[in-house]
Amino acid sequence: MILVWVRTVLLSLVAVYLALLGALYVFQRSVLYHPEHFYVSPAAANADPKLVEFVVRTEDGLDLKGWYAPAAGKPFTIVFFHGNADNLRTLVGIAEPFIRGGYGILLAEYRGYSGLPGKPTEQGLYADARAYVRALNAAGVSEKNIVFFAHSLGTGVAVEMATEFNPAGLILMSPHLSIGKVAQVQYPMFPAELLTTDRFENFKKISRVTCPLLIGHGERDVVIPFAQGNALFELANQPKAFHAYPEAGHNEVLAQGFFKVIFDWLARLPAP
Repeated sequence: MILVWVRTVLLSLVAVYLALLGALYVFQRSVLYHPEHFYVSPAAANADPKLVEFVVRTEDGLDLKGWYAPAAGKPFTIVFFHGNADNLRTLVGIAEPFIRGGYGILLAEYRGYSGLPGKPTEQGLYADARAYVRALNAAGVSEKNIVFFAHSLGTGVAVEMATEFNPAGLILMSPHLSIGKVAQVQYPMFPAELLTTDRFENFKKISRVTCPLLIGHGERDVVIPFAQGNALFELANQPKAFHAYPEAGHNEVLAQGFFKVIFDWLARLPAP
C-alpha cells in the first residue's frame, strides 16, 4: 500500500514537472519579450524636438519606425537597442544627453513593440536592426560613424550587428552571455538552456567583434548576473574597457555614472 502511494506521488510530481517544462518551452517568447502594444509620437512622449520619426522597411516587408536625431557637431551617431520590457516612450531619457552633446541618436524599435507590426523573434530583431543601419547609411551616415549601444536583451542585437557591419564602437550595458544561459540561472530546475529558441549567443560572437568595446554592469544585477558581463568581457578583443558598479542593479548602471564614462569613451574614439 505504501509503495503504491509513493509511486502515485512520484508519478504526480513527474507529471507536474513535465507540464511546467512544456509550458515554459511553449510560452518562452511570452516570457522573454514584454512589448507595449501602443504607439506614442515623440511629441506625446515629451521628447526633444530634434527627435523625429525614422521609418524603415525590413527585409521581410515590415514597416517600422524608430526615433532619430541627426548628429550636430560630433562625428558619431549612436544606435540604441533596448531591453525586453522597454519601448520608445521609455527611452527618451537615454536619447536626450546624446542630443545635448551633439551626437546623433537613433532609438531603434523592434517589431511588435510600441504598437509596430510583427512579433519579436531573434531573427526578426536582427532583420529590424539591419533595416535601421541600412537606412542610416542611405541617409548619409556611414558604418564608421555608427556606435552601437545596447542594454540587456538588446546587447544580443548589438553584438550581432557589430559582426555584420563595421561600426566605430560597441557599448554594452548589463550584457548576457546568451539568453539560454540567463534562462538557466532564472529556472535552475529545468534544462532551460537546452530548450531556449531565441538564443542571442553573445559568447560565441564577441570574438568576431573588432571595434572598440565598452561594457558596464551592476554587481547587484539579479536579472543578468554580473559574472556574465565579466565573462563576456574576458572573451572580447582589445581595445576594450569594463566598468563595474557595486551598488547598481539591472537598470541602474546609467544612474550610477555610466553616462559620464560613455561620453569620455566617445571623446577618445578615433574620428573616421
